[in-house]
Amino acid sequence: MSAQPRVVLIGAGIVGCALADELTERGWTDVTVLDQGPLFATGGSSSHAPGLVFQTNPSKTMTEFARYTVDKYSSLELAGRPCFTQVGGLEVATTPQRWADLARKQGLATSWGVPGSLLSPAECVALCALLDPEQILGGFHVPSDGLASALRAGEAQARRAMARGARFLGGQRVVEITQSGGRVTGVRTEQDAFAADILVSCAGFWGPAVGRLVGLTVPLTPLAHQYAKTGPVPALAGAEAEAVAPILRHQDRDLYYREHGDRIGIGYYGHDPMPVAVDGLPLPGQAAVMPSMLEFTPEDFAPAWQHSVRLLPALGQTEVTEGFNGVFSFTQDGFPLMGESREAAGFWVAEAVWVTHSAGVARAMAEWLVEGRPRTDVHECDLNRFEQFQLAPQYVLERGKQNFVEVYDIIHPLQPMESPRPLRVSPFYQRQQELGAVFLEASGWERPHWYEANSPLCKGIDLPPRDEWAARYWSPIAAAEARATRERVALYDMTALKRLEISGPGTLEFLQRMTTNNLAKSVGAVTYTLLLDEFGGVRSDLTVARLGEQHFQVGANGNLDLDWLLRHAPAEVSVRDITAGTCCLGVWGPLARDLVQPLVDQDFSHKGFGYFRAKRAHLGTVPVTAMRLSYVGELGWELYTSADQGLKLWDTLWAAGRDLGLVAAGRSAFTSLRLEKGYRAWGTDMTPEHDPYEAGLGFAVRMDKDDFLGKQALAGRETPARKLTCLTVDDPNSVVLGKEPVHANGSAVGYVTSAAYGYSLGRTVAYAWLPAAVAVPGTAVAIEYFGEKIPATVREEPLFDPEMARIRR
Repeated sequence: MSAQPRVVLIGAGIVGCALADELTERGWTDVTVLDQGPLFATGGSSSHAPGLVFQTNPSKTMTEFARYTVDKYSSLELAGRPCFTQVGGLEVATTPQRWADLARKQGLATSWGVPGSLLSPAECVALCALLDPEQILGGFHVPSDGLASALRAGEAQARRAMARGARFLGGQRVVEITQSGGRVTGVRTEQDAFAADILVSCAGFWGPAVGRLVGLTVPLTPLAHQYAKTGPVPALAGAEAEAVAPILRHQDRDLYYREHGDRIGIGYYGHDPMPVAVDGLPLPGQAAVMPSMLEFTPEDFAPAWQHSVRLLPALGQTEVTEGFNGVFSFTQDGFPLMGESREAAGFWVAEAVWVTHSAGVARAMAEWLVEGRPRTDVHECDLNRFEQFQLAPQYVLERGKQNFVEVYDIIHPLQPMESPRPLRVSPFYQRQQELGAVFLEASGWERPHWYEANSPLCKGIDLPPRDEWAARYWSPIAAAEARATRERVALYDMTALKRLEISGPGTLEFLQRMTTNNLAKSVGAVTYTLLLDEFGGVRSDLTVARLGEQHFQVGANGNLDLDWLLRHAPAEVSVRDITAGTCCLGVWGPLARDLVQPLVDQDFSHKGFGYFRAKRAHLGTVPVTAMRLSYVGELGWELYTSADQGLKLWDTLWAAGRDLGLVAAGRSAFTSLRLEKGYRAWGTDMTPEHDPYEAGLGFAVRMDKDDFLGKQALAGRETPARKLTCLTVDDPNSVVLGKEPVHANGSAVGYVTSAAYGYSLGRTVAYAWLPAAVAVPGTAVAIEYFGEKIPATVREEPLFDPEMARIRR
């Protein structure tokens, strides 16, 4: 590829236009943007999008995308007309549950740097005079939210890109993507051919069809969503501006509103999902209006009108005069699709992106292409995040429909999708059901969070009362399971954690080059290490066991680790996902050796089997790979075997543990125990936005070993300006859950990542990103939880067993 690559973008909607602008601004000017429709109302979702930009999102990444969209579009004009109208955003509550959720949202906004405030009903009416104050309990107001004109913003960015050398061509339907040696070389349309070093599909709900041209599954579901306009509203008579009042959300009834001069636009998510077969849509130029605008169905909209008149009584003086069912893209987890195909190098996607996040996604994509990585963490959006079963058409459709239904629902952070389930179960599933396991889901796996069979163990455990939100997906049984782990021994199902087998000539050299720690140790060594990008950001943390000279088992965090290692592995190195064919039990607690040693044919004493070592053994009749590790801070092992032997492994341990008080324990207890020990969770506590020193993981970096990916970027960064910091909540009766803002000296200075009640400590433990000047043990801070500032204190870590005596006995 030349220093100035030839880039072809497929799709001239808001994303394609924004990406062309961002690329050309960075000096990549050989950019061609193709669209099958006319420029710039191409017929996709951007052409009819109502343009509401509400920035606050539980995801820090999505909020940052929206913040940049607001910042960028606020400065854009086209033919003297603005591309963004900053009228503010107002979300109102009509139920106590929603009002509480708006307090939580205000905290999220503060965590992510978006100013906002909670308002009384009267204050809401002062901003939006059409509201009936008797219908609402209050609202959440973000002054910087507003209305983006997708067509104007798209064209304004396109014209800036064209001024730098880009070209935009309409009426160019792509029918073929050419490749050579596993890399794209160009596209052919019905009329022309275009050479390319890089292709980016920004085709929206047509994205799956474009992906099929290179054999790539682009997992999104096109769904129709209702949008209607009223006739003139007398209360708005004489309105000259397009909009003055804030954009409004009535999420308790799945509705949103915006002004169109003296009319009101109404969007509705309360109807049943309406999947759209894109192959059946007319092409641009063949549709009566445009392909993405389907015929309005008034019967589906009838409840929306009743709710709207109740909230905004002035609408009773008018009626719906026009409407359509507009097609939008939904994914199975609600996030966009961004990244490069591994099989067709040079083919990238930026799909399932709404106007709200369009400029932010485009900036991240341009950084990724030009600089080598986005500066914003995009692991939630990475195209390659999905497991194979998550690409099944039925799965994509069902989860996409459910995400449509839940667009405005109050979703708890632990709340799993209910269907389709179960999808993946460990060999222990039958026994777990017999013990009354309460399952949540992770990557399709059914994971026990606690076991109802342990409820009798709660006697004598005194816990603080929990509010309704903190009590969801939680049980006091977790405390009993945590205590059993600290006092006796417990079984933890660790099957859901991804396991990779890496082998072949040169494997050690490959892993040394890819990771931060020294893996050149004896066979049987286990090493905690990190995957970095070339900028020093933490892509993942791994546990690597050397099972042979060139044979390693790697405990990873998910499919992105597999994708990263496959992209970098030389031909002679095999990287294989062995998760589905294997299983794992964590056996942890002070009596773990009493349980395991009589069952195995090897020496499991501390002298014979040291900490961070691995060995193969037989446990009864079951062949196991045992690793002396502990993520809960207690003596024990991770025991791996093949899936067909899993049930026998469980039963053998269970029978032998009866006299030792063995219990099965779930993820809820596990999270509490690991936070007491200060163990990090990648993707929650640290991401590629953070380096190892900031994350408190400098011990896993060996700067004295040969070059490894990211090494040069770490030089001189040993004294960070921000730190992942341990906090404890001062009041033993207070609980926080994560993502709350942290205040110091009267202002927000950071945010919580993980939090859980520490049952061994008798108070809540939280980890938070804070400035180094604040991250000093003994410093008083406050965590804002549902609007209440809860005092907390910075602590030395780890809080539990800092001498590691319990693990190393």
